[in-house]
Amino acid sequence: MAAGFKTVEPLEYYRRFLKENCRPDGRELGEFRTTTVNIGSISTADGSALVKLGNTTVICGVKAEFAVPPTDAPDKGYVVPNVDLPPLCSSRFRSGPPGEEAQVASQFIADVIENSQIIQKEDLCISPGKLAWVLYCDLICLDYDGNILDACTFALLAALKNVQLPEVTINEETALAEVNLKKKSYLNIRTHPVATSFAVFDDTLLIVDPTGEEEHLATGTLTIVMDEEGKLCCLHKPGGSGLTGAKLQDCMSRAVTRHKEVKKLMDEVIKSIKPK
Repeated sequence: MAAGFKTVEPLEYYRRFLKENCRPDGRELGEFRTTTVNIGSISTADGSALVKLGNTTVICGVKAEFAVPPTDAPDKGYVVPNVDLPPLCSSRFRSGPPGEEAQVASQFIADVIENSQIIQKEDLCISPGKLAWVLYCDLICLDYDGNILDACTFALLAALKNVQLPEVTINEETALAEVNLKKKSYLNIRTHPVATSFAVFDDTLLIVDPTGEEEHLATGTLTIVMDEEGKLCCLHKPGGSGLTGAKLQDCMSRAVTRHKEVKKLMDEVIKSIKPK
């Protein structure tokens, strides 16, 4: 009976749960799904991470290559993110060029990198005006069940913390780059941005970490990105229901708590894989 009611009146079905301050999957309104992270999953990448947020699964691989620094910023390197939502992860996506949602997610990740200053691009410069690193950050969704932005932000941060770049020097006689693969060092990660997403139901009720179904039924969504100092790095609100100042403040408080949870999880995983 319940399954039939859910199919015919999905929104009313959800409302009945929300009235009791819970959700059909048993979570409270402010509760995240189980989050796991696996760092260094791709041996062929320079840094990688696999993040699971409930069923939503995102893998991030970072490849480092050489390039000439931009002419208007000769002392900077590049960070190039790309989010891919292939048909493999959900029937809602089609093969071919990136759809709107993938483009929005890629731009969101680029904004997070820029606004949070997770990496100073000056750190990626090898020789001003001559040589710099380009970090290609490819994020691929393997299973889509809502809240893609949180999963992508976490996967990117974990993968960047896993990147080790070899020492590079410019030979003055030949003007060629010499790479010392025996001497590698980790990137200098300046901040740790963490995203927290909310869905708005009936213009008033806020739930955290929405599933794909909840996103579809919601009247609006909101994503807040905070760093460890509680600074706001990014706020993504693609239309939908408006929010009062008090509701926004509640979201910010939950984002600060979520940052601590994610940072603790990541630190534990990194500690467990580092050689003793």
